[in-house]
Amino acid sequence: MNLYSMKILSALSVLYLLFISQVFAVEKGSNQEILKALDASWEKAQLDLNLEHLQSLLAEDFIWVHNHAGTIDTKSDVLARIERYLRSEKRDTRARINKNVEVIVLGETGVVSGYTTVDRGPIPVTYHFMRTYVKTNGKYSLLANHTMAIPTPNSD
Repeated sequence: MNLYSMKILSALSVLYLLFISQVFAVEKGSNQEILKALDASWEKAQLDLNLEHLQSLLAEDFIWVHNHAGTIDTKSDVLARIERYLRSEKRDTRARINKNVEVIVLGETGVVSGYTTVDRGPIPVTYHFMRTYVKTNGKYSLLANHTMAIPTPNSD
């Protein structure tokens, strides 16, 4: 192989690597947007008591750790709570508003974190959350959720 052929091969290799890195960057950005939208659908499904969506979204081994492990829910616990609310027609949650949402993606796993303010009256409560989504068979499922209430200045 002569020097000219080596230069062309090197240039093509660099172009190929740039192309591949762009493809992965687009895929990562796309997954981040998909996960943000999916996470927003988790919040909306809780607000709307959308049992069907939650059944589809939650992984079979789902776990939700609340406030210093004061409560730990499984998928069946979450679904049973929604069913109880639906039977009682209790609708005390007025709003669930997310802010400062960030997404990290590594391979087939994504972590979505941020803050949710839940308004059940009279004083809304803000929680920090971190949710782990895993992609299997081309579909993301919510595998784990950890939430912590942020103390208000006047709370004990």
